[in-house]
Amino acid sequence: MLKDTFLRGLKATGKPQKHSDGGSLYLFVSASGGMLWRMDYRFDGKRKTLSFGAYPAVGLKAARQKREEAKELLAKGVDPGAHKQAVKVAIRAETENSLEIIAREWFAKKIGTWAESHSGKVIARLENDIFPFLGGKPISSISAPELLDVVRRIETREAIDTAHRALQNCGQVWRYAVATGRAERDITADLRGALAPVQKKKFASIKEPKAIGVLLRDIDAYFGNVIVRAGLRIAPYVFVRPVELSSAEWAEFDFEKRLWFIPAAKMKMRQMHIVPLARQVIAMLRELQSHTGSGRFLFPSMRANSAPISNMTLLAGLRRLGYTKEQMTMHGFRHMASTCLNEEEFDDDWIEAQLAHSTKGTVRGIYNSAQYLDGRREMMQWWADYLDGLRVGKEPATLGMNEAC
Repeated sequence: MLKDTFLRGLKATGKPQKHSDGGSLYLFVSASGGMLWRMDYRFDGKRKTLSFGAYPAVGLKAARQKREEAKELLAKGVDPGAHKQAVKVAIRAETENSLEIIAREWFAKKIGTWAESHSGKVIARLENDIFPFLGGKPISSISAPELLDVVRRIETREAIDTAHRALQNCGQVWRYAVATGRAERDITADLRGALAPVQKKKFASIKEPKAIGVLLRDIDAYFGNVIVRAGLRIAPYVFVRPVELSSAEWAEFDFEKRLWFIPAAKMKMRQMHIVPLARQVIAMLRELQSHTGSGRFLFPSMRANSAPISNMTLLAGLRRLGYTKEQMTMHGFRHMASTCLNEEEFDDDWIEAQLAHSTKGTVRGIYNSAQYLDGRREMMQWWADYLDGLRVGKEPATLGMNEAC
């Protein structure tokens, strides 16, 4: 039998060596000095060799234990070599069918159909709240209660909406796993109603005409960064989503046609959006061009011109003016315009198209970026004139609006 002291003293001799420990176990030493534990055995009348790993990573005691396990399998009529290979295949299958592997595969197929801002939120939810707890487990072995425990971790920090969205994303991953033959069913269906209901998020918005006029005058008087001031001034006139405004690029604007072409990649619904620009917006853009026109972005980051400003920076500017989250948000400019234009009875389809809302599944059909463009041009110029009137303190009635929007 071999001893540890003997093994530690072994050296390469330039020729292969074979040192037996008994029971068919031996240490094979190659000519160059590599050492491998091996065991010779016969199965179904054939001579076979089983490897247990390299010495000293696998010590003498561990090698003997592996030999005994192999003998137990032989006694049961099982080929230990075939058994070892089957275990490897099973482990590999479990790894390849883990929740994280399947989720990333699903995400890679979906990312091309989503706006960058949306895809970033989806993968962040999975990486931060799901993968650390369940990512390494085979998706078919995860139970509904296990998934619920993980999602409730999100719920306990009062991020109810995030918890629901994370569960929704998991459902999409599970359905993809079912479709690709790696799960039998979508277990998230068992968790309907298990989370606290989402409180519908309301974006605070100023809608009373005189208050809108005060807000516009406050923005004009903003004494902070000139780029932030420009963003706040333009926001009510175009009422796009905050991220669409903050990431605007000069190449997207056609000043001659007075149109802003927002690429599909930036849009929530993944379709290009055309924004008609009122004369007032063109004037504001010309003014901004003298500050940032030589770069790519209308509102470059204060840290680097190669990146756009964060929409949170614009929100911070609004807060600096003294408007709280209960009073006004950047998203609130959309609600302001939508409410007022609907009250003035502009065509619903014009308003919905201007807001870039998908109308899929309704009698209006699917949203088209160029739909109702002539009508929207008229509406956007009217809206800009109306805002200008409120800014200088004109009464709403003189502008053709109702007393309050």
